[in-house]
Amino acid sequence: MSDNDFLALSRLRDRLAERAGRLGGQWGVFLRGFIEHPRMVGSVIPSSRYTVENMLAPVDWANCKLFVEYGPGVGTFCLPVLEKLPADGALIAIDTNPLYVDYLNQTIRDSRFTAVLGSAADVEDIVRSGGHAHADYILSGLPFSTLPGGVGPAIMSATHRILRPGGAFMAYQFTAAVRDLMAQEFARIDDGFEFWNILPCKLFWGWKD
Repeated sequence: MSDNDFLALSRLRDRLAERAGRLGGQWGVFLRGFIEHPRMVGSVIPSSRYTVENMLAPVDWANCKLFVEYGPGVGTFCLPVLEKLPADGALIAIDTNPLYVDYLNQTIRDSRFTAVLGSAADVEDIVRSGGHAHADYILSGLPFSTLPGGVGPAIMSATHRILRPGGAFMAYQFTAAVRDLMAQEFARIDDGFEFWNILPCKLFWGWKD
């Protein structure tokens, strides 16, 4: 690609992001984030309520004190998690996009919730900085198949270390690439499939012994 082509694509992306920003509300923020960082957003459309319900179904909410989410976007899972989380529980959402982090912290008015700007690979430091020894459940919609080399394994190793025994790492993906990464750390992996999503997606639950 020539410098002129790259410049033209960059200008097009900036114009699209500007138009998306003018849409306002959740959809405008989500679309702008996708346009600006397409490799870090799993889909151009938020997950369906069916995906949310099925993904969260195995969670033992009575014994969930800390729920962590990687790549929360505009909070499609955040509110359903907070609805089920115990009063003394906490939800930490980690995202590399400041647009999403600012949006979540401004719109979700719940003392149990915190959105943090950072990498999922740093989850151990983030969890401990929040005053927690471990996480009970960690959910991810990150597109593992498009992450830079080495980032996926680093995230998976840190995830396994910070989870409590009996906890789970949960992922919803359009490909099965994440399963191979999970298998390096988790001996038991359950899987599922959600047709009623755009696009239909694969669901995975890796349980820590």
